[in-house]
Amino acid sequence: MTDSLNGLIIGASRGIGLGTVNELANRGWQVTATTRGATPHGAPASVEWLKLDINKPTERHALKEALSDSRFDLIFINAGVFGPDHQDVTQASDDEIVQLFMSNTFSPVRCAAELFSLLKPKTGIMALMTSQLASLNENDAATYPLYSASKAALNVLTRGLKETADQHGQTLLSVHPGWVQTDMGGENATLTIAESTQGIVDQFEAWQGKGGHHFVEYSGKELRW
Repeated sequence: MTDSLNGLIIGASRGIGLGTVNELANRGWQVTATTRGATPHGAPASVEWLKLDINKPTERHALKEALSDSRFDLIFINAGVFGPDHQDVTQASDDEIVQLFMSNTFSPVRCAAELFSLLKPKTGIMALMTSQLASLNENDAATYPLYSASKAALNVLTRGLKETADQHGQTLLSVHPGWVQTDMGGENATLTIAESTQGIVDQFEAWQGKGGHHFVEYSGKELRW
């Protein structure tokens, strides 16, 4: 990859987000990334870091204004949370459910919709982090039901962005990272962050210019909705 490719990663303070930043930078991309707090330790020096809490409309607007002169080959909305550990809808408080769906569903889609004008036409990719667990076909046991429901709703609302992407020949991706050794995935997960993010970035490069909306995992497999 040449340094003419520009990526914006939303939610990159740690885990898969930071891993994606590192992988893109290693491949020669120019990377801009967001975090709610301090710049992550050990991040590549070439990365431009900006502050963003995706649940705050004023901060989303400020980010768009700060980047108004930029055009990106990739915008990856990675920010999200697991929700309450018990994952039981009968135990979860209203505030817990609202926070979960705001962070995993509504704010990511709003963020994507607001940033579409910064995405290059024809070759640009708008990607949102989802999960295989969001699929009724792939998750027949309803594993982690609250988290899965928030990601299923994300998939549906992401589909609503397809018309905008189609108008400019852009590609829309819903990305499953695999089961990854992060704070959320746990130490027993089957993939390291590096393995997952190498695959994710491979998909970003492979899907450039393809168009449409696709539900893909890091390996390139297309998942059932």
